[in-house]
Amino acid sequence: MGSQVLKVFAAKDDEAAAVALSALVHALNELDMVAIVRYVYDRRSNPQVGVAFPLIKNEYECLVYTQLPYMEDLRQYMFSSLKNNKKCTPTEDQLCAADSLIDSMNLVYEDEREETVEDIFKTSKFPNPQFQRLFQCLQHKAFHPDAPLPPPEKHLVDMLETPQEVMERCQAPLEKLKALFPLKDVGKIKEQKTAQVIFKDSREDGPDAKKAKTEDDEDHFNIGHLAEGSVTTVGSVNPAGNFRDLVRQKNVNFKEVSQQLINHIHQFLENGGVPYYMKSISCIEVFREEAVKLSQVQCFNDFLEALKKQVEDKNLPDFWEIIIQDGISLITEEEAEGSSVTVEDAKKFLAPKEKSMEISPVADEGGDVDDLLDMI
Repeated sequence: MGSQVLKVFAAKDDEAAAVALSALVHALNELDMVAIVRYVYDRRSNPQVGVAFPLIKNEYECLVYTQLPYMEDLRQYMFSSLKNNKKCTPTEDQLCAADSLIDSMNLVYEDEREETVEDIFKTSKFPNPQFQRLFQCLQHKAFHPDAPLPPPEKHLVDMLETPQEVMERCQAPLEKLKALFPLKDVGKIKEQKTAQVIFKDSREDGPDAKKAKTEDDEDHFNIGHLAEGSVTTVGSVNPAGNFRDLVRQKNVNFKEVSQQLINHIHQFLENGGVPYYMKSISCIEVFREEAVKLSQVQCFNDFLEALKKQVEDKNLPDFWEIIIQDGISLITEEEAEGSSVTVEDAKKFLAPKEKSMEISPVADEGGDVDDLLDMI
């Protein structure tokens, strides 16, 4: 779980904290136990559950933290046993060939005479290629802003190549494996007809076929709509679809239904994260589309102006950047009657301010990697 392992030290020049942490580390080490802890990078971050191991070295002592999975993160996959299928049962020669290939790919050299172990692929001596590539691109863009990015440096690519001695050792086992596991062309497999092909939409049958008359060309029969039943409120699972169905019903107050959608958008923004941002964007797009069709221009424009102020107050520049990229602005007088917003006003609405909003740090992953990027 997670993308990093953290070492936890006491605050610098805090003797009381150092003594307390040292006592905890030694107690865990003597009892052969670990600590289950909660990790929160900052107030905007989602909490993590992790395990802290005691680590005692000659130079220092600390706790080593790594993230633990939640119940939803666990996946139990059931696979049928290959032993039950006689066609897939390997022979002794095939098993020996696979074992030989695995042994030949060993990246650790063991000298039985001197009883020493040597790493052939010393990852501890390699710099992080992701950071090196990032720094290379930043440096190149600083001196050549209009030039395309250069290819990765040769020494970075060479570091990730398979060691030559391992390649030489693998050749013989690979050839033996190819001989014992021959690949044969089974010919063209007859394509199976699926339910989608058999019960395809009548609109694809041809120009002479009868077409169902619907209010919108994009709306057609969907078995999922039958499973949902009649929609009475805007739910959180499919708010955009629920909103579209409700506003097209008779005797429905557009402002009441739109307020239900707005409440869900605010809740998604409170949750934060790209998936919730994209769900909010789809809701806003449907809100705008239906407001134009039903001449509820002012209702949408008031919402979007209030949303912009909310984004600025809560410091959500990532979300507003998506709004700008998708070009979701106020409804203009050219799009619908009843609007007093000109095209220029709509462009100015999305134009960035002179003082850009402070970008909050990414809080989904561990912040320690982000701190390195902030130092660039």
